[in-house]
Amino acid sequence: MKYGQNGFDFEQGVDYARLRRDRLERAREQMKKYGLGALICYDFDNIRYITGTHVGEWCRNKMNRYCILPEGADPLLFDPATPSKRDRNPWIADRVHPAVGSMRGAIPQDARMVEDVADDIERWLKEYGVEDKPIGMDIVDIPLIRELEKRNIQIVDGQQAMLDARIIKTPDEIELLKTAAAMVDATYEKIARAIRPGVKENDLVAIANYELYSMGSDLVECINSIAGPRGIPHSHTFSNRMIRPGEIVYLDIMHSYNGYRTCYYRTFVCGKPTKAQEKAYEKALKWLYDSIKAVKPGATSADIAKCWPSAEELGFRNEKEAYLLQFAHGIGMSIWEKPIISRLFSLDHPFEIKEGMVFALETYCPSEDGTGGARIEEEVVVTKDGCEVITKYPVEELISCGLPGCMVY
Repeated sequence: MKYGQNGFDFEQGVDYARLRRDRLERAREQMKKYGLGALICYDFDNIRYITGTHVGEWCRNKMNRYCILPEGADPLLFDPATPSKRDRNPWIADRVHPAVGSMRGAIPQDARMVEDVADDIERWLKEYGVEDKPIGMDIVDIPLIRELEKRNIQIVDGQQAMLDARIIKTPDEIELLKTAAAMVDATYEKIARAIRPGVKENDLVAIANYELYSMGSDLVECINSIAGPRGIPHSHTFSNRMIRPGEIVYLDIMHSYNGYRTCYYRTFVCGKPTKAQEKAYEKALKWLYDSIKAVKPGATSADIAKCWPSAEELGFRNEKEAYLLQFAHGIGMSIWEKPIISRLFSLDHPFEIKEGMVFALETYCPSEDGTGGARIEEEVVVTKDGCEVITKYPVEELISCGLPGCMVY
C-alpha cells in the first residue's frame, strides 16, 4: 500500500478518472476479442467496472439495473437512481436512463415491464447498428432472454469477456486492493484482543463490521467466524456459540473498499494451543506457502494446486467434497474472479499465471484431536519475477489470545 485513503494536492494517489478509463478500455478490448456487438451487464460488479457507478446493495439481486456497452460507443446506464447519477456522475450523466424491470417477477406480468426492457434494449442496439451481431450478457432473467429472442437478438455468453477484462489489474486497482487488505490487518488486531472465554462468534462479526465501516468500507459482504468443533467440518458461516478456553477460532473477512474486495482468513486460539492444534496449523501454513512460492508469471494453476494435499489425505471422499478448502481465486471487484485454482480441475486443465493478476490462496487442516481446524489465507499480486503478499497480519505461528500468559492479552 503506497498511498493513504484520502487524496492530496501534493502527492499522487489513486487516480479515479484513470481507473474508470482503464477499466472501460479493457472491457472494450475483450468485447472486440469475443466478436460482440455489445455487452449487456446486470452483474453489479460488471456495471461498476464499465460505468464507474454504484448503488445500494439492496438493488443487487433485483435485476432492474443494467448497462449496455455498444461497439464503438460509450456505455449507457439504466439505474433506479437516475436523477442522482445525472447530478453526481458527470462522466456518464447524459447517458443515464430510468430502470424498472420486473423486479425478478414481483411486478405483475400484465404490466409488461419485461417487454418494456426488451423494447429499450432493442431500440439502443438498433441506434448503434449492432442489433444483428452477437450480444453478450453476463446474467439475465429467463423471461427477459425469451423476450429478446422473440426480437431475433442473438444472446451469447458475456461472462467470459468480462472475466477476461478484469483478470489483469491496473496499478490503481492494485492500490485499492492493498488498502482493502490493510483495513483487514487492523481489524484482526481488534479481533485478537477480543477473543476470550464467553465471547461469541457473532461478537467477533460485530467487531469486524464496526471496524471496517469506521475505516471507510463500502460493503462488509460476509464474515465467517468459526470456533471449536464447529471448525470440523468447515461450516462457512457464523453462529452465536460462545468461545471456550483451548478452542481454535478462525475467521474470513470479506469486505469492499471503493469496490475492491478482500477474502482474508486468519486462525487464533483462545489460550495455549495443544500439540494437535499446532500441528494442524503448521501443515496448513506449509501448504499455503509452498503454493505461494509456486506463483510467478509463466507458471500454471497446476503448479500451484499440486502443492496441496489430496481430498483423501484430509479424510474427504473426493475433491468435490473438499472443494474450497485448498483453493485459490481471483480477487477484484468480486470475491471470485479468474483465476480459480483447485485440485478438482487445475491439475488436468492448467491456466497460465500472468503478471498483474491478484488472487487469494487458502488452505485448511483439521486438528487431529477434534478441537477445531486451522484456516489460513493470503492475497498475492503477481509481479514480474514472483508475487507480493499483500495481507500483512502475522501468520508465522498460531496466535494465542484471551487468557493470562498468552501472546495477546
